Order: sequence, then C-alpha cells, then structure tokens
Amino acid sequence: MNLSKKSEYALRATINLGIAAEVGRGTVSGAELAEANRLPLKFVERILQELRDAGIVETMRGKFGGYALAKPADQIGVGELVRLMDGRLAPLCCASENAYQPCTCPDEDHCGLRMVMIDVRNAIANILDRYSIAQVVEVTLRKMRRDGIVPPFAPANNSSEKPDSPKRRADPADGFLAGLSQLATSNPNQDDIDKL
Repeated sequence: MNLSKKSEYALRATINLGIAAEVGRGTVSGAELAEANRLPLKFVERILQELRDAGIVETMRGKFGGYALAKPADQIGVGELVRLMDGRLAPLCCASENAYQPCTCPDEDHCGLRMVMIDVRNAIANILDRYSIAQVVEVTLRKMRRDGIVPPFAPANNSSEKPDSPKRRADPADGFLAGLSQLATSNPNQDDIDKL
C-alpha cells in the first residue's frame, strides 16, 4: 500500500484538528493547518473541503472562524479517512473488498498473487480500522508532553520557532503501537486500549 499525499494530508489535518480540540482551541484556519505541517495551502484547502463534504470537519465563519471536527474524534476511523481519500486499501483492484475490479489474470479464483494481496489488504484494514483519530491524538499528545514539546495550537505556543528535531531513522519504539502500549500500561482501565 502506498498512502497518497492526499490521504497523508487529510490524516495530518484531522489529527491536528483533534489536537486543537484537546488543547482547547475551537477552530483552526486552513493556513494554520498548512503551516503546522509545512503543507501547500491550496491542496490542504481542497482536502478540507472534501472532509467537510463527508461530514468529518465543519467550518465556522467570522473573526475566530476556521475548521473544527464535525463529530467526536473517537467516531472518526483512520481507515475511514484513507478510504475516503484513496478509495481502496488493497494493493491490487482484484483484491479490494469495497472497490473490486477484475484484473488481467486468466483465473482470478486460483491466482496466488491475488490471494497474497487479499491477505495484505486484510492486514492493512485490520490495523487502520482498529484506531480512531482520538486514539492517535491521545498517543501523540502523550508523547509530545513526555518529550517536553508544546503541542501545536496550544495557547502557550505563541512562538513561531519550531524546536529543532534531530534527523534519525524510523525507530520501531517511536511507532503508534508502542505509544499505545505505553499508554495502556500507564492507564490500564481504558476499554479501547484493553482490547489490544
């Protein structure tokens, strides 16, 4: 699976709107969302429009207007957003559950490649559909606080300077599942986390 830029930006914007809500910020402008992740404003605005049309975000007009989540973050699934932006999760169209199209294989029912790609689709869907934006926001904020980073859109974040972060490889300990596991050990009564 190759996550498109459109899905990536939609996920980032939605997660940032969830963070903004958690730190007490009612709305965030499209320009602030684009700047927070160094994304092109026009592309972010088109994505926000699609998210609005799908009922994920809402807009508010006026001096303090901007974008906000239209429904609780725990009701927005990560897989839902990826499907909204990219369509299918399957690497091949013949392995898609929701966007099936026949492929060029002469015998789809006995195609080993298709069988493997169905398993790939199932693995991806099982992970993406398991988590909500609220869980991603919670783990993200916890990690930021642990590392002494002021969350974006927090009232104390008046500085335009961003802390320098060292360039490094993708450490498995920095993954979402590791953060969720740490959250479960420090807060063992959460029903969603206990299901893992």
